[in-house]
Amino acid sequence: MKGGTLLTRAEEEGLGGQALADEPLARHTSYRIGGPADLYVVVRREEDLLGWGTLARKEGVSYFVMGRGTNLLVADEGIRGVVIENRCRGVRSLTKSEGILLRVQAGSSLSSLARRTAKEGLGGLEWAVGIPGTVGGAIVNNAGAFGGSIAQQLQQVTFLDNRGFLRRMAVSELELGYRTSRFRGESSVILSADFALQEESRVLLSERVASYERERRKSQPKEPSAGSVFKNPEGEYAGRLIEEAGLKGYRRGDAQISPLHANYIVNLGQARARDVSALIRLVRERVWQKHGTLLELEIELVGDWESEELAATRGI
Repeated sequence: MKGGTLLTRAEEEGLGGQALADEPLARHTSYRIGGPADLYVVVRREEDLLGWGTLARKEGVSYFVMGRGTNLLVADEGIRGVVIENRCRGVRSLTKSEGILLRVQAGSSLSSLARRTAKEGLGGLEWAVGIPGTVGGAIVNNAGAFGGSIAQQLQQVTFLDNRGFLRRMAVSELELGYRTSRFRGESSVILSADFALQEESRVLLSERVASYERERRKSQPKEPSAGSVFKNPEGEYAGRLIEEAGLKGYRRGDAQISPLHANYIVNLGQARARDVSALIRLVRERVWQKHGTLLELEIELVGDWESEELAATRGI
């Protein structure tokens, strides 16, 4: 990769951000798994986020924008090109007619936003209090919990498309489905999102938040993970199917199908991406044999994977 050239050009164009060469991505993902990025850049201003993406395209260098790395399994060989971590976290109110419209930068923590709005008496996002990713990542995957989802409060999204054009798109155009959107697998860069929230009792919102937090503590493992590995099939729970296939607690190296929740594969210390990948393939095979159900991945595999392993793990 033209890392030196890219850094020189970034300095010439006055781009901000902390740039690190050969930075291990295990330091930046919730799984604590992943090899190095050729260049890792942390940005805190929207103009720098736009600038690095534009510069990479002009220089012919591949780039990947991530938030807090909570839904990712990064290859042991890492990611070629530039990884840009979006830490743009501004929030502002646009209007107070017919509720509150908030414009939130994509690098904002979704769980922090949920707590903040609940404390301010704004309802609609309290279901997200335990989801650890960013607003941008939540939109890409149409995150949801406890009957709520991003699609319900989202109004529009501002983003840089894969041709380098700045666009604003209404929620109806985003192809939001169960844990998916038009952004999944694309190189578009989400900049901000507008959410419509309604004023509600702070007491009731506080009670809901506390209830959701209790439920998450009871059901979610504490070890490093990327959350639910598989999507729930219609009318069913992936965790139940995996448990009935006899795989709860099964290990491959330091990767383990959680004894607490079978739809989590956790890192017991030094797990590698290929260990997690092997468990994913095993789960899919056993569940298909026992139930005739083909599980689809919810987490995203990124980086320098062998093509055959990538296809087999994704189930394609």
